[in-house]
Amino acid sequence: MNIAGLNPAPTHREPFNRSKERFVPEVAGCYVLTTFEGTILYIGLTDNLRRRVNEHLDNPIKTGLTKFGRAVIFHWIETPDTYKIERTWLNIHSYTEAALPVLNGMNSPTFT
Repeated sequence: MNIAGLNPAPTHREPFNRSKERFVPEVAGCYVLTTFEGTILYIGLTDNLRRRVNEHLDNPIKTGLTKFGRAVIFHWIETPDTYKIERTWLNIHSYTEAALPVLNGMNSPTFT
């Protein structure tokens, strides 16, 4: 699924690398890791977007190659309503693709 299919749409984006993490704010929000083409690889939520992007950059699974490509863009929306938006995004992805994003696992809220 392409990021253009998410509603509400993420409002910000930066390259998914160490040199750009300083441009990601230290606020609550929901985020998406995508390929260059916009294919969604991971959907998540956090109370600190900058800390979370750094945690993902330290995780070889999140920085590694998937069957859809590698995560190269970090998209986000700043919101205190993280659970509602993350659940909405995961449901949209699951409905469209009949599966969670490739890097989301059994800890995602829609997992059954």
